[in-house]
Amino acid sequence: MSFQDPAPRASPIALITGGEGDLAKAMRTELEAQGWLVHVPSRMKMDVTDKSQVQAVMGALPRLDLLIHNAGFLRDASLLKMTESDFHEVLQVHLKGAFLTAQAALKIMVKQRHGHIVTIGSFSALSAPAGQANYAAAKAGLIALTQSLAAEYGPRNIRANCVLPGFLETKMSQPLLEKQRPQIKAAHALGRLNTPQEAARFIAFLHTMENVSGQVFQLDSRVHRWV
Repeated sequence: MSFQDPAPRASPIALITGGEGDLAKAMRTELEAQGWLVHVPSRMKMDVTDKSQVQAVMGALPRLDLLIHNAGFLRDASLLKMTESDFHEVLQVHLKGAFLTAQAALKIMVKQRHGHIVTIGSFSALSAPAGQANYAAAKAGLIALTQSLAAEYGPRNIRANCVLPGFLETKMSQPLLEKQRPQIKAAHALGRLNTPQEAARFIAFLHTMENVSGQVFQLDSRVHRWV
């Protein structure tokens, strides 16, 4: 009697939005090292605020195991100086973008009866810092959207979690760190900052925890009362 090796399993598929930043690059590197096929569409190809583009890109995927909504940007200003455009555009990318990409992902995941959606949140959703009313509002809404999604689609074996990666050492954060590194580090109980690589490793691990959904994970040592 001869035994044949079972057919190799197809690589799991992930899609990451906001792929130009350091965190997205770290997530892609981590997942690919674990054998994933990772799609990171450019903004020119898939603007997350454009429903037709989102559906065209994601609808072409053969399946989707993991969606990471990472697209976002800052447009800080005090409330009196913040323009309507400043407020609207931040919510469009962070919140509407999450809504549209989640909808497109769910169309795939419901059919395959499994999937995981991870949204990248922010500590600003909990602390509501001055000068970030638009960003804080968008990130607070993102937590609620993620948890609603988890409640609605858990019975179909689809998970959703929100990860707050913390104040990361990235190219984008360097100007602020150069001016305020001591103060920023002092706000962390451990006195150190997170890295994109550490956050990426956590997100890859989170995907393996198949009984976890609807949760918010803060990946730094800033202590905040949740109630």
